[in-house]
Amino acid sequence: MQLKHLKTLLTPQEGAAKVTCMTWAPNNDKFAVCTVDRVVLLYDEHGEKRDKFSTKPADSKYGKKSYVVKAMSFSPDSTKIAIAQSDNIIYVYKIGEEWGDKKVICNKFVQTSALTCLLWPAEHAIVFGLAEGKVRLANTKTNKSSTVYGTDSYVVSLTSNVSGKGILSGHADGTVVRYFFDDEGSGESQGKLLTHPCPPYALAWASNSVVVAGCDKKIVAYGKEGLLLQTFDYSGDRSEKEFTVAATSPSGQSVVIGSYDRLRVFNWAPRKGAWDEASPKDIPNLYTITALAWKKDGSRLCAGTLCGGVEQFDCCLRRSIYKNKFEMTYVGLSQVIVKNLSTGMRVVLKSHYGYEIAEVKIMGKDRYLVAHTSDTLLLGDLLSNKLSEVAWQGSGGNEKFFFENETVCMIFNAGELTMVEYGSNDILGSVRTEFMNPHLISVRLNERKQRGVEDNKKLAYLIDIKTIAIVDVAGGYNLGTISHDSKIDWLELNETGHKLLFRDKKMRLHLYDIEGSVKTTVLSFCSYVQWVPGSDVVVGQNRGNLCVWYNIDSPERVTMFPLRGDIVDLERANGKTEVIVTEGVNTVSYTLDEGLIEFGTAIDDGDYYRATAFLETLEMSPETEAMWNSLSRLSLEARQLHIAERCFAALGDVSKARFLNETNKIADRVSKESGGDGTQFYQVKARLAMLDKNYKLAEMYFMEQNAIDEVMDMYQELHMWDDCIAVAEAKGHPELDSLRRSYYQWLMETNQEEKAGEVKERGQDYMGAINLYLKAGLPAKAARLAMSKEELVSNSDVINRIAAALIKGEFYERAGDLFERIKNNQRALDCYRKGSAFRKAVELARVAFPANVVMLEEAWGDYLVQQKQMDAAINHYIEAGCSSKAIEAAIGARQWKKAVHILELQEDRSGGKYYLKIAQYYASIQEYEVAEPLFVKGGFIKDAIEMYTVAERWEQAHKLAVKCMSPEDVSALYISRAQAMEAEGKYKEAERLYATVEEPDLAITMYKKNSMFDDVIRLVAKHHPELLDETHLHLAKELEAESRLLEAEYHYMEGQDWKAAVNMYRVNNMWEDAYRVAKTHGGASAHKQVAYTWARSLGGEAAVKLLNKFGLLETAIDFAADNCSFDFAFELARLSTKTKIPEIHLKKAMFLEDEGKFAEAENEFIKAGKPKEAVLMYVHNQDWAGAQRVAEASDPDSVSDVLVGQARLCFEQKDFPKAEAFLLRAQRPELAIKYYKEAEMWSDAMRMCKDYLPDKLSVLQEEYEKEASKKGSRGIEGLVEQAKEWEQAGEFSRAVECYLKVKDSANVPLMEKCWMKAAELAIKFLTQERAVDVVQAVGPRLTQLKKYSAAAELYLNVDLIKEAIDAFIQGEEWNKAKRVAKELDPRLEGYVDQRYKEHLKNQGKADSLVGVDVIAALDMYAERGQWEKCIETASKQNYKILHKYVALYATHLIKEGDAEKALNLYTQHGAPANRQNFNIYKRMFLDLLNLLGRDTAESYRMWAELRDALLLLCDNLTKSSEANSPAHEEFEQMLLVSHYYATRSAAKGVDQLASVAAKLSISLLRHTELVPADKAFYEAGMAARAVSWENMAFIFLNHFLDLSDGIDEGNLDTLDHSDFQDTDIPFEVPVPARLHVTEAQREEIRDWVLTVSMDQRIEQVLPRDERDTYEASLIAVNTGIRSLPCIITGYPVLRNKIEFKAPGKAANKDDWNKFIMATKTTHSPECQDVLRFVGQWCGGLPAAGYSFQ
Repeated sequence: MQLKHLKTLLTPQEGAAKVTCMTWAPNNDKFAVCTVDRVVLLYDEHGEKRDKFSTKPADSKYGKKSYVVKAMSFSPDSTKIAIAQSDNIIYVYKIGEEWGDKKVICNKFVQTSALTCLLWPAEHAIVFGLAEGKVRLANTKTNKSSTVYGTDSYVVSLTSNVSGKGILSGHADGTVVRYFFDDEGSGESQGKLLTHPCPPYALAWASNSVVVAGCDKKIVAYGKEGLLLQTFDYSGDRSEKEFTVAATSPSGQSVVIGSYDRLRVFNWAPRKGAWDEASPKDIPNLYTITALAWKKDGSRLCAGTLCGGVEQFDCCLRRSIYKNKFEMTYVGLSQVIVKNLSTGMRVVLKSHYGYEIAEVKIMGKDRYLVAHTSDTLLLGDLLSNKLSEVAWQGSGGNEKFFFENETVCMIFNAGELTMVEYGSNDILGSVRTEFMNPHLISVRLNERKQRGVEDNKKLAYLIDIKTIAIVDVAGGYNLGTISHDSKIDWLELNETGHKLLFRDKKMRLHLYDIEGSVKTTVLSFCSYVQWVPGSDVVVGQNRGNLCVWYNIDSPERVTMFPLRGDIVDLERANGKTEVIVTEGVNTVSYTLDEGLIEFGTAIDDGDYYRATAFLETLEMSPETEAMWNSLSRLSLEARQLHIAERCFAALGDVSKARFLNETNKIADRVSKESGGDGTQFYQVKARLAMLDKNYKLAEMYFMEQNAIDEVMDMYQELHMWDDCIAVAEAKGHPELDSLRRSYYQWLMETNQEEKAGEVKERGQDYMGAINLYLKAGLPAKAARLAMSKEELVSNSDVINRIAAALIKGEFYERAGDLFERIKNNQRALDCYRKGSAFRKAVELARVAFPANVVMLEEAWGDYLVQQKQMDAAINHYIEAGCSSKAIEAAIGARQWKKAVHILELQEDRSGGKYYLKIAQYYASIQEYEVAEPLFVKGGFIKDAIEMYTVAERWEQAHKLAVKCMSPEDVSALYISRAQAMEAEGKYKEAERLYATVEEPDLAITMYKKNSMFDDVIRLVAKHHPELLDETHLHLAKELEAESRLLEAEYHYMEGQDWKAAVNMYRVNNMWEDAYRVAKTHGGASAHKQVAYTWARSLGGEAAVKLLNKFGLLETAIDFAADNCSFDFAFELARLSTKTKIPEIHLKKAMFLEDEGKFAEAENEFIKAGKPKEAVLMYVHNQDWAGAQRVAEASDPDSVSDVLVGQARLCFEQKDFPKAEAFLLRAQRPELAIKYYKEAEMWSDAMRMCKDYLPDKLSVLQEEYEKEASKKGSRGIEGLVEQAKEWEQAGEFSRAVECYLKVKDSANVPLMEKCWMKAAELAIKFLTQERAVDVVQAVGPRLTQLKKYSAAAELYLNVDLIKEAIDAFIQGEEWNKAKRVAKELDPRLEGYVDQRYKEHLKNQGKADSLVGVDVIAALDMYAERGQWEKCIETASKQNYKILHKYVALYATHLIKEGDAEKALNLYTQHGAPANRQNFNIYKRMFLDLLNLLGRDTAESYRMWAELRDALLLLCDNLTKSSEANSPAHEEFEQMLLVSHYYATRSAAKGVDQLASVAAKLSISLLRHTELVPADKAFYEAGMAARAVSWENMAFIFLNHFLDLSDGIDEGNLDTLDHSDFQDTDIPFEVPVPARLHVTEAQREEIRDWVLTVSMDQRIEQVLPRDERDTYEASLIAVNTGIRSLPCIITGYPVLRNKIEFKAPGKAANKDDWNKFIMATKTTHSPECQDVLRFVGQWCGGLPAAGYSFQ
């Protein structure tokens, strides 16, 4: 984002006049500024000052200047402004929506301390900070304030997040606190978020982080949980001052921070997840920025300054103009302002998720916005300003958008329709459909409000072209699916979503009632249809009629008007609905009956009185009748009975009207008597149920009130006697019998004999019932009754009467049943057959007449066939054994498998015709594998082959043919079939047949005959690839003959003969095509040749134009000339490029020369302006006279060339004088010299050179010498001879050069002699400088020949003293060199000595070098590793030199891993207290400690030497400047450790001292910072174990195992030190590089520890002494007193103490006595040595008084 200065809103003053606060209104229309004078200025969005008002103090008695305005903010609706003041009050001013509205204080909130900052993030909720540290909330609705949270630190800043649902407060102690009113599901924490190093005066809460700045000149970005993300440090920038204020862009993607004269801009980079700093906005003389305010649409930023100025800046990333209609301003990555340039209307498009908006498009007649981000889709309606953002995964921009519906955007992508409602951030719904025409989708979203329906959102769309789905989008369920028999081309729901109109391809219009799931066809030949907006009226067109359905609930009621044109539109406005019709060129409008339309609307609104009043005004017509009908139904449902009565009266339904009238009277009477709703009275409810024909419900209402008589009256009135009698029976009514009599009487009166019979039957009067049934013509009912009663069966008269009646009425089956019941089987069977009741007939026959069963089964089958029940007949025919009939029935029933099954079971072979039929069926359904065996079985093989052929299954056809026919027949069959197909034009099929019988040539012939050359080529390529090129060329020639040149060209190309194609076009004078072919296929120059030939055919200017067109004019001229067409070349050149004419002459001359026509050639050369070429022609042919003639006449410059040519010939002929004469005539002596050189006639060459070219003589001489040197000795001799000649001639300089050039390694004496001669001549005859040069050249050569003395003498001859000395030195003649130096240049004596030393060094003669340079000699010994010699020599020098080399040798030994030898060295030569040696001593000490197997008695000498050397070192340190330094203390420690080691080795050699050795090993544990820890613990454990101190042994060895595991892992962090708590054994020790114990020893220890750990005796506790402290620890746990270590055991000295003269040295009396006693008894030299050392170290031994108490 960039800031661009737009204008100054408020001019700054000369002095300080701070702008205290500023704020923009959320609707972007107003901008408020408050200055130090406490006046609020109001500006419009263009920056024009429109209004102002003064603020007031909390208490007027303190005066108008008693406070400062600290902050202010507009309300979310932009009509109020809250002012926070330092006099502990907030005022809320109502400023109104319009400019100039009166300003009124509508709220005030008094606080306990000064206000510091304020926000108004939500309706009624003002958040503010106080000087006492509280953040509070003021509710403008209740006029009360409450504390949100409290801190102890002054609130310096307050800001909200982008949504305004969370706040951050910055406090003077640097803390930043976060609070959410709603965390919007982010899960971010509340409370103290972070602590900034300085007060966060500049605080900004962006989308992805919190940005804080203050007086430390640093801008810091923190993450969402307060972790530091980035720091921008400007503390090193001297021009930067403290940061005072910050503002976040409304999108949260940018932050601006103000300081002195500068605004710093930071933009969030989503890909990096970090802030990028844009170039800062520097404004000189702006001074400190005190306030910032960002316009809510992100397009403007205002900055207020210390001097009272307000500057406005434009904020945008980029701007663009879209279609010259809209301006797009990208104010952030996720926010774009879209402005309509014509209307000035603006819309702010913003991604709520902070995603970057890629591109904004304006679609749908410039009304709708579409924009993509990485994860969402932004949509908007510019007219309604409704914006949506929905989750949308990128689909590569393949979406199609449809904007036909004003409330919803439809997006179609990859077969899925997605709907987004404008203003909603959720996808409304998605469905799968392939039909995205807006006419095939209908969406209705709450378009007409209905009673009791909150959210009405319906969608109709096509699942497939014949199926409509209707979905409730709000509920997410399917309302219905309509399957139609024809393709649907239009559909639309009505506005309430209850009805759907759709039209199919047959132009039929259908109506679907969604609630009732009823489909009705309402119109045929429908060319136009539309719902009238705001109603359920439908307008359609059917051929020449305008059709209007004012009441769509009665689709049969349609109003029609004749039309002469076509309906094009429907308009409803200003209380009028018009149908727009085009009649030819005119447009006519038909006005619909608005009243009828209005009726529908009234019905929808439920205002039935209005609807009735409206209908009263209309005359009765089919339409109004339908409306009265609808109204009657709806009013009944709504229990508006008076309206229903009026409706039925209008409809002429008198009975219902009267019935309702009576009902209304009852309802009115009840409501008058008892009050309340009369329609709830039981009689009213029962009557309405009766009206609805729900008599049982009516009965229930009556029975609830025990009104039995009313129920019975109702049923009697309705002649529902059965129900009436049932009620009477249930309630035991006294008039029951009377009722029954009345019922029977009524039945007889009304001739209802059947009902009367049923009454008689129920009364068990069976004869009477039968008589009544027969009278009523119901013999079947009489038969049923008779058969059920045994006494009637036996009455033959009754039975005969009933049977006669049944037969008369053709109830044969029932008559058969009756006869069977009376056992008259024959008549029963006859009746069954007559009545086609074959099942009963067969069952009876099986029992009574078995012989008739087969005949009956066949008859039954025939009957079923007549009834077209073929499949039922099959089994009966099978039962009857009629196979043929069974097969025919199976075929008729299309039960083919059954037919095949029956056929296969047949024994005779008469079923062939059936096989054919069945096979043909299977062939027709392409089940060829089933059909084939059927054809074969029936003997119809040709039909089978035909089947396969028709199906193009050539392989199966061929296989079958081969199996069943001879090869000739197969071939003949296929060829004849192929020829037939060929005749029908089915060439592909014919080809397949030819291929099947392997006759591809016939197919090729067929294609050729029909000029199908592509297929010819394809088959030739497949079957005769070797003939392919030939075929192409053959076809090409045929096509050429037929003048089908383009096709011929293709074949020529394919046949690789492009030249033939070119030739074809040439013959046909089609030069352009010839040129094209040549250029495409003929290589680099072919097209040029064609162009050339074409041009030749044209000739003249036409040829020139053509060649110019192709850019080949010059090429053609050259080509013509090159091909000897000189006339054509001259013609072209004359017409176009005359400059080419000489070139053509030249080419012609060359041609004539080649032809031997020299005279003509000479003429052409001269015309070409090339006489020299003519001369050369004659010279070439050795016609010297001709050459001379032409040269003299036309080219005088060439005369010499002629002479030279003649001379060359003479030289070749060895006629040298003549040649020389010619060359001298030609003034070319250099050529004579050249030719003499080539002939190796150097003397003649020299002669010529000396006579004619003396300046070139030296060069020639050099050449001669080079040549001589190449020729070896023969050449050298020549050089020497030459030199002698020069010498004799007095040419000493040249003679010297000649002698110097003599180089012949085979003849060294000659070389030396020549070089000496050269030097001699130079010294004698040449200048001093030249002589020096020669000597300097000869000297090195002589030294190379090891002639050092000769070289030196030469140098001395020319006073080159140093060079002479160097020559003697090279010859190792040191005495001569010294003498020369001494006598001639004493200054060089040192040089000679230095060189002598170097010589000795290089020769390795160190012994000789000692006498010259002892240090160099010592260094040499050291370098060679002759250390003994080096040390021996050094020991003869001073102490300092000796110890330098001792140190070097010791370092060498330590590197070599021989620390013992290094120790011997220091033992022998002493250990000086040199700081540079300290590391050597340390390293030597540590290496000795690391040695393995040195814990034995045998190692005493080594430890004693180390101890003594360290004692000596410590004594030396005491006397040096290093006394008491850290290094001194460290070496004292090392001395102590080495003393312990030495004493332990001595004690190990004496059995009585085993416990002393063990104590020393244990004491060494406190020195594990020096001693390897694993070694120390191992040795201590083993020593304790040796003296049976098992507790300690177990603890130490167990710790050793832990250490060894840690060493393996390279880390001791996990080590358990709990056993050594409260001891002086260190925990922090270096990790040993390796284990100081073998693997076997470690495993042995592991086993021992494991064994001991199982032993209950062992306690894992270190032994303690009287101090209650570990016995070997020097420091007491309880007191912290440090005891002195015993010099014999290292244990603490507590009571019986022996003290020594030296301070800090003491011993335990018992241990000392023990050691003295052991020494005396064993005379151990090691123990005696220990005592000697103790005496030396401790200042003497104590007096020998031993006590053995």
